Amino acid sequence: MAKDDYYELLGVAKGATEEELKKAYRKKAVQYHPDKNPGNKEAEEMFKKISHAYEVLKDPEKRAAYDRYGAAAFEGGGAGVPRGAGGMGGGFHDPFDIFREVFGQQQGGGIFDEMFGGGGRDAGRDGSDLRYDLEITLEEAARGAEKEISFRKHAACERCDGSGAEPGSKRVTCPTCRGAGQIRRSGGIITFTQPCPTCGGMGTKVEKPCTACRGEGRVVRSTKLNVRIPPGVDTGSRLRSTGNGEAGLAGGHPGDLYIVLSVKEHELFERQEDNLFCEIPIKFTLATLGGTIEVPTLFGKASLKIPSGTQSGTTFRLREKGMPSLRGGRQGDQLVRVHVEVPQSLTAEQRKLLEEFARVSGDASEPTSKTFFEKAKKFF
Repeated sequence: MAKDDYYELLGVAKGATEEELKKAYRKKAVQYHPDKNPGNKEAEEMFKKISHAYEVLKDPEKRAAYDRYGAAAFEGGGAGVPRGAGGMGGGFHDPFDIFREVFGQQQGGGIFDEMFGGGGRDAGRDGSDLRYDLEITLEEAARGAEKEISFRKHAACERCDGSGAEPGSKRVTCPTCRGAGQIRRSGGIITFTQPCPTCGGMGTKVEKPCTACRGEGRVVRSTKLNVRIPPGVDTGSRLRSTGNGEAGLAGGHPGDLYIVLSVKEHELFERQEDNLFCEIPIKFTLATLGGTIEVPTLFGKASLKIPSGTQSGTTFRLREKGMPSLRGGRQGDQLVRVHVEVPQSLTAEQRKLLEEFARVSGDASEPTSKTFFEKAKKFF
């Protein structure tokens, strides 16, 4: 190791800060960790080198000695080298101690275990969350509803009450790992840990597996559930049902069920956030003379006043006839756009009356088309 430059091994400058050293070591340690490179002797040797380099450089006194004397300061006896300064002068050091220190491993868990397979005693496994897609109508989204859903999931075994042990037997300390949940194996001077193959990292096992679930503590079964849908939901809204996901293992908590909603398209209404839009045809006589009509809403009928002279495409607003707000704010509005219908066929009497109306209005002697082209002459 005397031939290696500790700063170069970690890939940092000589003036690197403590945080820069730690960050560089993290990156190198993950790259060369033996569990990530099984059977690779070069990676194992590099892991030991970078661990030794970090152990020296993270300590101010050791780093000062290294900067002055180089690697000889830690070979145990070079002339002029101050042995004993800062705890130097030999002794075996497990590079995994540095690795665990940097990655923050705690007893029975931590990021080290997550990355490289460690385990903790009596580590019950929580059940998985589940997703259920539910389609509802726009009316149900507006008013709220109760729906019954049915799905299959892993549920706690009724015979063993989720323990995995046959009634009359119990869970006992795993004889292989003696309750630690992990076993150690040696790879030269380095000791590795891995989940216990007997108990799967739980630290306990059943004396006699349950005959119904074969020791797993859960079985697959159909489940029915009543779901309350609050008013104002929209496509993409998620409802959470706590504890109705899959059952856990060995005392682990059950997961949650997430109901993801989608709202069907409506034949009359179009939704934009909390507002509703619709288009309604009206007679040209109503548009001309004015009057009152009834229009549909999601909550019943509502009266709409049509002023005389209303043009096709005019939009009216019905206050608070839209969707309820999930956030508890003001209810949305319903916007009604009217489309003036022109009759496609007329009786002789209707035609005669319209012709008389056109004559009185001056439309017959001065057609709209003629007036338009006269006005348009200046553009040509």
